Amino acid sequence: MATASPASGDESQTLLITLTGKDRPGVTSTMFSTLAAFGVTVLDIEQIVLRRRLVLGVLVTPPRDEASLRAALERVAGELEMQVEVLRGTGDNRERREGRSHVTVLGTPLRPAAVAAIAGRIADTGANIDRIERMARYPVTAIDLHVSGTHPDRLRVVLAEEAARQSVDVAVQPANLLRRGMRLIVMDVDSTLVQGEVIEMLADRAGCHAEVVAITEAAMRGELDFEQSLRARVALLRGLDATCLEQVYQGIVLAPGARTLVRTLKRLGYRFAIVSGGFSAIIDKIAADLGIDFAAANELEVVDGKLTGRILGDVVDRAGKADALRRFAEEAKVPQASTIAIGDGANDLDMLAAAGLGIAFNAKPVVQRAADAAVNVPYLDAIIYLLGISREEVEAADSEMGITTPAPPLA
Repeated sequence: MATASPASGDESQTLLITLTGKDRPGVTSTMFSTLAAFGVTVLDIEQIVLRRRLVLGVLVTPPRDEASLRAALERVAGELEMQVEVLRGTGDNRERREGRSHVTVLGTPLRPAAVAAIAGRIADTGANIDRIERMARYPVTAIDLHVSGTHPDRLRVVLAEEAARQSVDVAVQPANLLRRGMRLIVMDVDSTLVQGEVIEMLADRAGCHAEVVAITEAAMRGELDFEQSLRARVALLRGLDATCLEQVYQGIVLAPGARTLVRTLKRLGYRFAIVSGGFSAIIDKIAADLGIDFAAANELEVVDGKLTGRILGDVVDRAGKADALRRFAEEAKVPQASTIAIGDGANDLDMLAAAGLGIAFNAKPVVQRAADAAVNVPYLDAIIYLLGISREEVEAADSEMGITTPAPPLA
């Protein structure tokens, strides 16, 4: 992380000091106390600790008495029982500011061959990995690579192909303020926020499950017009007692990690919306349960306590979902570029395209190809890692609220 540049520009001489060894309290303080005696200027610092092994890199301007500085560093390293290396060169890592991206890799498990392949494709584009951070090790392994030297769009294309070959998920985002700014997250409901399809649950009670499933699958593959298919499926529910809506709501199972996703990001000021080709009688209750700020869904007509098989008003279809995202962003006073959309089916494509970041969650192939990022693990809160938030940070915040999480396995 470059903090300043040498006074005479990129061709100025600099010293890179690297200290490695067993970590202990006071190492960083001792290093910089030593440097302070030589009148150098700090240009860049990186430090990482893995299993109590420290790697500390410091880039500084060279002092007038370089030999004395080298001797002092060797002496301090010996006292700390560590190793030090001092290399003279030019520049201050300014090139790391160009074409900067965050590349998040998710695996269950994450194997060395997959990491090697992803790193290889990054190198093939001429880019460099500047830093690697672990975001989570349970229930998925997630790592965040800080990459520089090529445009994020180019990286996204190359890494999407490699991710498919390696059976891992890879998301590429520009390294800019939008990743940390307040956002609006807009989610599909069926097979995204909740497990299964609500209309199929209603069809079970109406005795027309097979017919509804056949129409649903064709629509989600993009083979049928969504509005026509929805009206056809709803027509099959004619005569169903309206009390079944409450029964279906009570039987809904949220996607694993759904509550964690909403709870964590709402603490950070995020707003949430759900948009669905399903039905407001159920969607509105899910929104109230989770504390969702906005919701849009279709309204079933009920007469004398029975479903008529018709929908009231306009259908929330593929275009309607995108319109809802734009409307909710305006109401929340969030720029459209600061929105995130999450969905799994063809009727989510316009919404994913309209968002600043479109995420395909366990989605159909056509959706994965069109989205900015694809997440194929079954945990909805894995999306948190794409936003630069680690599992440890989530658990620490939950602990403060008295919420306990299962301990991860040692293996």
